[in-house]
Amino acid sequence: MDIPAQSKVTAAYYAQAVASFAISLVALAVGIFFLPVGAWIRAFLTIGLLYVVTSAFTLAKTVRDAQDVGTVVRRVDQARIDKLISEHDPFKTH
Repeated sequence: MDIPAQSKVTAAYYAQAVASFAISLVALAVGIFFLPVGAWIRAFLTIGLLYVVTSAFTLAKTVRDAQDVGTVVRRVDQARIDKLISEHDPFKTH
C-alpha cells in the first residue's frame, strides 16, 4: 500500500537544465575574461559570478529541502489516516 514518491523530472529536462547552466556559466566567464578592463575589475566580476552561482545552489537546495519536508509530512499524515481507517469499526458500540 506504500507508494514510493516518483520524480517529476524527466531525463531530457534534467539534461536541458544542466546544459543551460553550463552554457550560461561558460558564456559569462568567457565574457568576463575578454572584457577590456583591468585585472582588479575582472577579478571582482569573477568573484561576483562565483558568489551568484553558489547562492543559486544554496537557494535551490533550500527550496528542495522545504518541499521534501512537506512531502514527508503529507506521507506521515496519510499513514495516520490509513491507520485510523483500518482500525475503525463502524459497528462497534462505545
